[in-house]
Amino acid sequence: MKLYQVDAFTDKLFGGNPAAVCPVDHFPSDEVMQNIGMENNLAETAFIVKNPTGYDIRWFTPTVEVDLCGHATLASAHVIFNHLGYTGNSINFNSQRSGLLKVYRNGSALTLDFPTDKISSIKVEDVFVKAMNAKPLEAWKGKTDLMLVFENETAIRDMKPNFPLTGTLPYRGIIVTAKGDKHDFVSRFFGPQTGIDEDPATGSAHTTLVPYWSKRLGKKDLKARQLSKRGGDLECRDEGDRVHISGNARTYMVGEITM
Repeated sequence: MKLYQVDAFTDKLFGGNPAAVCPVDHFPSDEVMQNIGMENNLAETAFIVKNPTGYDIRWFTPTVEVDLCGHATLASAHVIFNHLGYTGNSINFNSQRSGLLKVYRNGSALTLDFPTDKISSIKVEDVFVKAMNAKPLEAWKGKTDLMLVFENETAIRDMKPNFPLTGTLPYRGIIVTAKGDKHDFVSRFFGPQTGIDEDPATGSAHTTLVPYWSKRLGKKDLKARQLSKRGGDLECRDEGDRVHISGNARTYMVGEITM
């Protein structure tokens, strides 16, 4: 089985978010895909299967299958465009869990076209404060994630979560965000519930972040920075019920899995 490892949402190696991509003729068993995800020990491993209109796609962390993953979809598109001989400028991905997802090529950049998350304001609970070791100004609940809004970029950069406690919260992950100093907004993403304490650059989280910041800042086009150690740069656009999330990607490794 061929395997590609790609750094997504970065224009240089060793930045952004690494993902593994496995193009296969058909999906292996769930157990095999989960074991490969565990063996790769990356935030996500994507499996893609060609279909008559594009590709079917599934995503696995080291511990679970997830409903949606942005950076591994970006990485999959990068592999298709750069390694599988695809000559078009757009790819349709079909996910059993998230429906139709599209990726467009524009020069060296790739743009994800994802459905917008539906978010609702909720009370700031004491457990959120204890889990983040900081008090958020606002709390918002999305389809799978909790988003906590803080006062400034410094609060996001310096945050030191209590990961054992964070892992008990009933969400796929916790997004923390604030208005940026040089970007429209900044964020970090914590996901101990899915086997990743901190994800370096999280495309799917921006389906939650973009509608919030677009409304708050009164603008459709937004520049975002994810403040992980590796860092991630994303250019976003609010399209109402869809979100466009753009970034670059670089191939780190091409290999084979021997089964």
